[in-house]
Amino acid sequence: MLVMESAPGSRTVINGREVDYFCGTGYFGLHGRAELVEAACDAAKKYGTGSATSRQGYGDNPVLLDVESKAARFMNEEAALYFASGYLGSSLLLQGLKDRFDVVFFDEESHYSVRDGVLTLGKTAVPFIHLDAGDLERQVQDHLRPGQIPLIVSDGIFPISGEIAPLPDYLKVMDAVDPAVFCIDDAHAVGVLGANGRGIFEYFGVRGDRLFACGTLSKAMGGFGGIIASDREFIDHLKRDSDVYHGSSPVPTPVAAASARALELVTEQPEMRQKLWSNVARVKEAFRRIGFDIPDNPVPIVCLHRPGLDMKGLQAELLRRDLAVLYVGGKDYSSVPEEGAIRVAVFSTHSEAQIDRLVEEISSLIPSFEKK
Repeated sequence: MLVMESAPGSRTVINGREVDYFCGTGYFGLHGRAELVEAACDAAKKYGTGSATSRQGYGDNPVLLDVESKAARFMNEEAALYFASGYLGSSLLLQGLKDRFDVVFFDEESHYSVRDGVLTLGKTAVPFIHLDAGDLERQVQDHLRPGQIPLIVSDGIFPISGEIAPLPDYLKVMDAVDPAVFCIDDAHAVGVLGANGRGIFEYFGVRGDRLFACGTLSKAMGGFGGIIASDREFIDHLKRDSDVYHGSSPVPTPVAAASARALELVTEQPEMRQKLWSNVARVKEAFRRIGFDIPDNPVPIVCLHRPGLDMKGLQAELLRRDLAVLYVGGKDYSSVPEEGAIRVAVFSTHSEAQIDRLVEEISSLIPSFEKK
């Protein structure tokens, strides 16, 4: 059993040992940052641990409303909805859109949260081949009847492979069946992709009244809870009509306060994102030099896989050398290569020396873990 005994960061205590930590989703190293911890403590003293009722009753408080206001500004939208877990985002979003479409088309490697959200709808749901706009087009042609409106659903960044959904190609498919609705689970992109960190839509430079996304403050942002940012009419509709919103407790107040402070920091300090992109470029170029096929993009997830290489054994040996990476088996999660993979998470707080040591150690160990 692996037990984290400190806040996650570039150096983290695992099972009593301090390691170089290349796991998880804390891409800016904010989860233990003093400003967030202080904000959480101050809110706990003033408001307690939580409101102990749904937001439909007396559950709103100034901290929750502050998160929504700051999230809306960060995402450059009129309003935002803040809810208990990013995992619920797809369910909440899809329930809010259920009267706007007839058939769902979803990437077959979508995260569990996306598939759970699709299942709550009770509508025809058709998978398409992972990242394949051509297959999406074929499935739409085969399953969409005249007069019906499609909903296309995908992760923005896939959590293990680090692949980015080919949004422009999907939008071309949408153009052929206009009107169509598009939804993205942007959990790993919020804060990371786009000039201002607003996610995949900003990264590709697209906007539109039929494009929707849910995100999280639990990953790059260093806080907790899901967000949906959109026009005020749609957010009011979600608050009024969503079962998820009505039936769940709000985010605990101290964590919400930390999330609000994180939104401020990421807005005020874009150099964190620039440093993250620089670290991502450094590690990906280094892994390409030692023979791994790594895409050239700013996603802070590096998926290492190679037929004939014992990835599980390699991960265990790296941990013995105080380097923590994640091994994921081929059927253990979504978007994992069939032979399994090592997932490396890059943070803005990693030093060049940490990055170089990780790559050098993996390079030196590869011959010992090649299967004969």
